[in-house]
Amino acid sequence: MQKRIIKILNKPFIRNVTLLVTGTAAAQSIALLASPIITRLYGPEAFGVMGVFLSLVGIFAPIASLTYPIAIVLPKDDRNAKKIIKLSIYISLSLAFLVALILLFFYIPVVELFQLREVSSYLFLIPLVIIFSGLNQVLEHWLIRTKQFRINAKVAFLQSFIINFSKMGIGFFNPVATVLVVLSAFANGIRAFMSMYLIKKTEYKPIEYSEGNLYSVKEIAKKYKDFPLFRAPEVFIHSVSQRFPILMLTIFFGPLSAGFYTLGNTVLQKPIQLVGKSVGDVFYPRISKAANNREDLTNLIKKATLALVAIGIIPFGLIIFFGPWIFGFIFGAEWITAGKYAQWIGIFLFCEFINRPSVMALPVLSAQLFHLLFTGITMIVRITALMIGYYFFSSELVAIALFGVFSAILQIILFIMVLKRSGNFYN
Repeated sequence: MQKRIIKILNKPFIRNVTLLVTGTAAAQSIALLASPIITRLYGPEAFGVMGVFLSLVGIFAPIASLTYPIAIVLPKDDRNAKKIIKLSIYISLSLAFLVALILLFFYIPVVELFQLREVSSYLFLIPLVIIFSGLNQVLEHWLIRTKQFRINAKVAFLQSFIINFSKMGIGFFNPVATVLVVLSAFANGIRAFMSMYLIKKTEYKPIEYSEGNLYSVKEIAKKYKDFPLFRAPEVFIHSVSQRFPILMLTIFFGPLSAGFYTLGNTVLQKPIQLVGKSVGDVFYPRISKAANNREDLTNLIKKATLALVAIGIIPFGLIIFFGPWIFGFIFGAEWITAGKYAQWIGIFLFCEFINRPSVMALPVLSAQLFHLLFTGITMIVRITALMIGYYFFSSELVAIALFGVFSAILQIILFIMVLKRSGNFYN
């Protein structure tokens, strides 16, 4: 039995996932240990302001390079992968410049149109966040391509340590929303620069083929055009649908409700960042290789999904059934409402957590257009759910409940459709 366990642990997939999970677990442990102190220093309204800001940058940051960095894993030759890196950086710099120009010339109309008075002082941080995010995405996918998961794990830990201890240290003297916003804005930048430093110290040998096509940056952009055409809009719509609740709660019910949602969502995102993302990062190149070798993709997706069900059922179940008590005990009595929000958020985030393998399989299954359309439907359903909660029930809790239940149902539908598509992939 012991030999069998050792054999399983030595498999590259399990070993790489374990490595990423260990680093992320250490990072999340710091965040969780710091949270009770940070929530008592800053309060719900400061978290509400930070939540609105993060919602804004969370819409732009994932598409900072039009999702070209995801393609870094795909080329056989590292020289073509480096061309994708160059293209991605060009795009993120261009997008940041465009956003800066819009803010420079249309600052007041933008603030008034989107009701952004609460975060108006921080809008000019958005171009910086776009640059940092684009750079971080490039480095992260290069590390995935080169299987240098140890660096990703180390950087996740160091970033969490720096950001959370900065929040606590500064918060003891000046616990204002500005501290949370600025540190959040520079988080990706800190991670990117640490990754660059550690990459330079490695002895990685580039993979180059004497036979095969080498492409120019322009040719690379054309070869992987599915990513900006289909994946980028899908990621953008998904980001909007994920962040829109905070913006809508701010408009409908005020920053206090946004603060409760921000904490509830942040806590429940920890398992996704801890395990779900780690599994996804390792699963993506694994299923890509499996498709090239004509392996059973459906079985591969099922096994990875069931593993995540086993891992996530207890932490998510505890929040779903005992959320208000847990939040009140850990974060203070003023956060009990956040625990009520978390009960409903937990339902759909659990489904999203276990669906990570299905989502990572979509580019391999040539299903990016399908993913785009499905994400568009998801956004419409989520916004409709929140509006029903506000206009028909005048209750933020009902709005969050409808948002959570409908989002969970859509995730189940997505899983079924991915399995069906993977079953017919070789036909």
